[in-house]
Amino acid sequence: MRNHVILFSIFASTCLLAADPTPGKQVEQTLKLEGKEISYLLYLPANYSAASKVPLMLFLHGRGESRGPLSVVAKLGPPARVEHGFAYPFVIASPQCPTNESWDQANQQQLLLGLLDHLLKTMAIDADRVYLTGLSMGGYGSWRLAADHPERFAAVVPVCGAGNTADAEKLKQLPIWVFHGNEDRVVPLQKSQEMVEAITKSGGTKVRFTSLEHIGHASWEAAYASQDMYAWLARQTASQNKLQK
Repeated sequence: MRNHVILFSIFASTCLLAADPTPGKQVEQTLKLEGKEISYLLYLPANYSAASKVPLMLFLHGRGESRGPLSVVAKLGPPARVEHGFAYPFVIASPQCPTNESWDQANQQQLLLGLLDHLLKTMAIDADRVYLTGLSMGGYGSWRLAADHPERFAAVVPVCGAGNTADAEKLKQLPIWVFHGNEDRVVPLQKSQEMVEAITKSGGTKVRFTSLEHIGHASWEAAYASQDMYAWLARQTASQNKLQK
């Protein structure tokens, strides 16, 4: 009898660590890619089914959410809103970056692409409606991934991050909505301003910039509460971006 109890306890722990994706729920997942692993939270909308494809949001957290178990990724941004009962109409994948690395590094960028490919292959995802967003360190990662692979995304929402102005030409066809607090002392507002100006000068007409007055680094609270932003996302498609080149 004692052995049966031990076996049951081990089985129960395994299930808790890797629950099956369920509509209306956010669960922890781990994907192995070429000897490496990427852990992520996966949320499916309540009406999700294999019969109808839905959009996907890839969310990249900030540095603070690297420190701790995967569950800390739900501290801020869209995964936090899910935990508080907000219902999204799309799948949300929220991976966790190791503490000794950052989202804009090449190896993490490759893992993110691998995760995207995996989700597109195994789930009912509309490849034409993949949204990319991230805050702080995740904002840096969003700028980098969007610049290197603009064809993969319908729209990008970098929040209080920074990019490389030399990438403006590669980004000018992408719908981008930038959010940044004007009193940010961690990542200066100027970092976002420079990216928006560079894209505009390169001929980009689809970049939007919201400077949040009297807000410091925590500009993500207003950004991810913006219903206008979500309505804007719903109007974007990757194929439309290609047609407008």
